[in-house]
Amino acid sequence: MEDQQKFRNEDLVLHVSPSYNPQTLDLSKYEPFLEALCGTREYQSDAIRETVRYFLGGQYSNTEELATQNYQGNSKLQEKYGSLKAFIKTLQLPDCLSCSIDHATGTGKSYAMYGIARILLAEGAVDQVLVLCPSITIEAGLTEKFRSLSSDRTLKDVLPENAKVLNPRIVNATGTIEKGDICIENIHATRINTKSAIEDSLTGKGARTLILNDEAHHLMNALDAELKQWKGFLLDAKYGFQYVVNVSGTCYIGNEYFADVIHRYSLRNAIEDRVVKTISYVQEDTPGGEDEKFQKIYANHTANKTTYRMVKPITILVTKDISACKSLTERLVEFLAKKEKTTKGSAAEKVLIVTSAEEHKKNVQILRMVDSKDNPVEWITSVSMLSEGWDVKNVFQIVPHEERAFNSKLLIAQVLGRGLRIPNEYKGGAQPVVTVFNHEKWSGSIRHLVDEVMDIEKRINSYHVDKNEDYNFELDQINYERDIAETVTYAQEREYNLLENKPITYSTQSISEDSSTTYVIATPGTKGIEWQEKQQNTTIEHEMVPVEEVANDIFNRLVVFDQDANTSYSEKWTREKLAAKILESLAAREDKSGMVSKENRLKTLQAFGIIQREKSTFPRIVPISTKPFKIATKDMPKHSIPFSALRKDGAVFLDENALLLSTESDTELLQQLLNDDDLPKRVMNNVDNAYNFKTPVNVALTDYRPEQKFVSKLVEEKNAKALDAWIKSVDVGFYSIPYTWRKGEHPKQGSFNPDFFIKVGDDILCVEIKIDDDTSDENKAKLLAARLHFKTLNDLLAGTTYYFKFLSPVSYELFFKALREKTYATFKSQLEADLEG
Repeated sequence: MEDQQKFRNEDLVLHVSPSYNPQTLDLSKYEPFLEALCGTREYQSDAIRETVRYFLGGQYSNTEELATQNYQGNSKLQEKYGSLKAFIKTLQLPDCLSCSIDHATGTGKSYAMYGIARILLAEGAVDQVLVLCPSITIEAGLTEKFRSLSSDRTLKDVLPENAKVLNPRIVNATGTIEKGDICIENIHATRINTKSAIEDSLTGKGARTLILNDEAHHLMNALDAELKQWKGFLLDAKYGFQYVVNVSGTCYIGNEYFADVIHRYSLRNAIEDRVVKTISYVQEDTPGGEDEKFQKIYANHTANKTTYRMVKPITILVTKDISACKSLTERLVEFLAKKEKTTKGSAAEKVLIVTSAEEHKKNVQILRMVDSKDNPVEWITSVSMLSEGWDVKNVFQIVPHEERAFNSKLLIAQVLGRGLRIPNEYKGGAQPVVTVFNHEKWSGSIRHLVDEVMDIEKRINSYHVDKNEDYNFELDQINYERDIAETVTYAQEREYNLLENKPITYSTQSISEDSSTTYVIATPGTKGIEWQEKQQNTTIEHEMVPVEEVANDIFNRLVVFDQDANTSYSEKWTREKLAAKILESLAAREDKSGMVSKENRLKTLQAFGIIQREKSTFPRIVPISTKPFKIATKDMPKHSIPFSALRKDGAVFLDENALLLSTESDTELLQQLLNDDDLPKRVMNNVDNAYNFKTPVNVALTDYRPEQKFVSKLVEEKNAKALDAWIKSVDVGFYSIPYTWRKGEHPKQGSFNPDFFIKVGDDILCVEIKIDDDTSDENKAKLLAARLHFKTLNDLLAGTTYYFKFLSPVSYELFFKALREKTYATFKSQLEADLEG
């Protein structure tokens, strides 16, 4: 793999501890506000939650503590910086609670900024907010956006009633900044000799002020003297600022990524989620002069006018400096006049030059109107470092005219950012494309920079192929609609009535089971030490307790409880009745051993530890129709994972047919992976016998270790013999099951795609993989929703029966034993039993 992709930006993002004291911070009460503000843009909600937890969670007192915690647990940071001291030196503001948010241009950074400000004001953590921008243009745009949001009554109504500030004023620094204000200003207003109220209003109040730095790469890459004072203002002791958030879509200092990013929504994420336009750029081109280049650019522009005729498409040309921009503008006007057979004056009306030169300042204001069809401008010429701050949505072609205009990650991110926004007319439909027409002669030297900014890297793909053996099968699905108004209420149960008519939820148990361990052994070879894998099977004996012993233990506990609470549970639940209940619970798992495992003994104790269960309600999910429809595995979307993920937790499973059945490009990538001696041995998993690889895809890809271990079991010969076919499903877009759960006090709705489908005769086993002990409320909701879903299907279908299983690695051996012995219908994993309990 290329050296430039050794440190990917996502590897350098700092992780904020999920822990916080619920007595001092209740994030759940802001969920209605986040839903109203961010809608389906969950990345914005995540960034807001992450920042608030960092500031108010009580785990950190400054950025240095956050950086230290991450350095100690992140090998990539250690490799990049070499020492903790060197890493700390790269932090811009180590002594206060400072952080950066990296959200690609065009994804709505202002919503995250506004949400953080409103919650910190509502919590009473700060008295006022100061938003700093590098220019008047950006200040004007943010002010308009914030005032629009503050006029939205819904955002006020969904805040907690005890919020310290419900609806802040949006002001600038021409007057005194008061408590509850959000003040938006450009950085030049912080200068001492400028007539603004910042110094008088905020001196000595920094600890109670939130600073939001918009387009913060200017703060880190200050070129002029005034911008260099930005950091000085933040560090000025007379203010003592404590809370600082840097927001940018171009978090680079030259080619180096910011050191304090805590949340990232990359350009690649935004493209894949269709939040912004997708990007096309020149990889190879025939050489030619400027006239030939203008003709190709003009042809693209004309094609865009046809393709995107509901708007007026715009082309931007970017140069390295003002002089080059003026010269290019003149030559472009001459070309347009000649091409369109018109006068230079008429052609000039279609071209707008935007630089910092005094003669062009009026043109910056015209930028606000260029999207309008009534405005004649179709072409914009600009200087690269002046490219942010526009809110032009109709850009469909970008031309970096010289290599210097496109020779760093910062410049590339800025230039690309001008063309990312999607016009309202094309939202929700086919994803629009912005074309970057760069010179082929220097594209090779910048391609890796473009790839890194876009988060592009080599990806291995899994997709349907035709094999000699047909492993395709069909699944039944139901359409759903959500009805948040309807709720299901569970009646209150007292005095163990919940155990009168049903058994205790036990997991499947076994006195012994085989467990395999893979070892990597250093073996001397002809080329020196070679690492070889060795698999070793061990029979594990489990500690078991007689039923009578468990019953006696519970009875003694009830006697003690009766004495303390003046109750009579031990009279109702005698030793004999307790033993009968335990035997009934074992029978539900088809277990006649008369012995109880350690895990099931604990479940028995927990079952008799509940005196009272309160009512609970949650929204229903209602089927649109009761007629199932078919989904074919051969129609499942492609699944891909990046090369970098393989060095973390990802893995590839393949057989001897993979190189023959994959596309030419994927075959090359597979061969490269097979020849990469630096990859961990667990990454490339070759299934020696192709008849044990019973899945209808070229290769199977797993994203994390529990999935990898599960697939390793699927391809073992003894297990492969017991099944007909299987697929590793994709995360979205194939087989989705809706579910509803409560996050704090508020209902949440979502959907999940189960990880695996296994066909055994007329039965389909649907398996969701989790780590051990992942008993979250969300997983409990998924379990309930999936059971209801497949029960509905089973009631409607004839011939096919579905079984849903929640699995974690601790139960893999027992699951596959049940698969081989055809007892999977009653199998219950330890995780599933815990989720029920």
